[in-house]
Amino acid sequence: MTALRNLNSTSESVQGSIERLSSGLRINSASDDPAGLIISEGMRSQISGISQAMANSQDAINMAKTAEGALQEVQRLLGDMRSLAVASANTAVVDSNTLQANQTQIRSSIASINRIAQETQFGTKKLLDGTAGVLANVTNAADASSIYMGGTFAGETVTTGPITINQVTQATRASASLGQIFANSGAIAGTAGSFVINGYSFSTNGNETVQALVDRINQAASTTGVTANLVPNGAGVSVSLSQNNYGARYGISFFDPSGVLHTSSSVSSTGVDAVYSVSANTIAPSGSTHVSTALFTGGRGVNDSGLKLTDTYGNALVLTENGNVSVTSPTQVGTITVGQMRFQIGAFADQNVSFSLPTVFADRLGTGAVAANSIATIDLTTQQGADNAIKIIDDAVTQLAQLRGQLGSFQKNFLESTTRSLDIAKTNLTASESTIRDADMAEEMTQYTKEQILQQSGLSMLAQANQQPQNILSLLKNG
Repeated sequence: MTALRNLNSTSESVQGSIERLSSGLRINSASDDPAGLIISEGMRSQISGISQAMANSQDAINMAKTAEGALQEVQRLLGDMRSLAVASANTAVVDSNTLQANQTQIRSSIASINRIAQETQFGTKKLLDGTAGVLANVTNAADASSIYMGGTFAGETVTTGPITINQVTQATRASASLGQIFANSGAIAGTAGSFVINGYSFSTNGNETVQALVDRINQAASTTGVTANLVPNGAGVSVSLSQNNYGARYGISFFDPSGVLHTSSSVSSTGVDAVYSVSANTIAPSGSTHVSTALFTGGRGVNDSGLKLTDTYGNALVLTENGNVSVTSPTQVGTITVGQMRFQIGAFADQNVSFSLPTVFADRLGTGAVAANSIATIDLTTQQGADNAIKIIDDAVTQLAQLRGQLGSFQKNFLESTTRSLDIAKTNLTASESTIRDADMAEEMTQYTKEQILQQSGLSMLAQANQQPQNILSLLKNG
């Protein structure tokens, strides 16, 4: 019975070794190592989740590349449109037929941009039509003429809600009052000489009227950025200069050594940049929604009818003249509607990231250059239209470049980085799980050989043990 008990134990060990050697696993059932099984199954679940998260990240990268390719094509179309605008602005050479041909090509490019915005998709997901992006609409036209919001605001993901502004510093234009006093606008300037405004030189023989000099200054306003006006001064009038653009970057430098318009040889002036506190709803890293505030600054006018303010993330707000003057308390000027993409890039709950893809319809591009105009409104058939088109397209090119930069940063810093990190985590977790769950084949083979020897020995000893009663019976028979 002792031999049989030992043989049965050895046989069970041999069967266990065969199971481990054939499966390659040290733990084939919960009874092999209950604690090890619990830890191993948790790791297996995590490894499976990481593998799927890596696949999710790769899908997101492919989606980002699809959107980037479409944006690159829109940027190429904008480059072609800018060339047409520059050519159309050369009115000394081009004729009306050429302008109409250029405008026809512009319309074709606009249609192509709208088609790309409407039809770019990844699977069944539209990417650039606004359903996956941020849409900002003006609700207070008296104070704001246009709003652009990307996917990031104050360092967090923007979400649906109101846009509120509050003035910190009002923007001002540079101005200068010149000292020479004239009887009226028709008076002869009387002094021959020259004066310089922002590097542009004006000469007079002294026989021009003051009004004629003012008109010449205003004709050069597109070059100097300065407009002149006649203002009452005592019993007569004098000339006042005003910078067309807001802010410290745009000043007036006036040099008049001959004393044509001023009583001293020079005068200079600079404006003040606007600073506004802008608030919008954002999503914190924890997933909660709250109101974030960022400072928007700006110092550039928009056709003398607005003021463009921007933040560090490329978001833009164009205020009207009234908005620059009257907004002295928190005022809602717009709303944000978000249709953002949410990517699950981790193996556990709440390990996700959201990104809002841009909207690139033509009426959403270049809205910050000329008030109430966009890529969709470009008209090259007039001199002013061609000049405006260049400004609008330049603004759209900058806007689109920022959008592409944000998308590229999201792809590189979130998706690709996460994929590499997940790959490392998967490798290490797999190694740890293998240590717990997998069999040590060399050790198991040694153990298996030992158990085989014991099994053969046990069988032999069982035979010997069974033979002993026969020996006793033989003695009794012989007796």
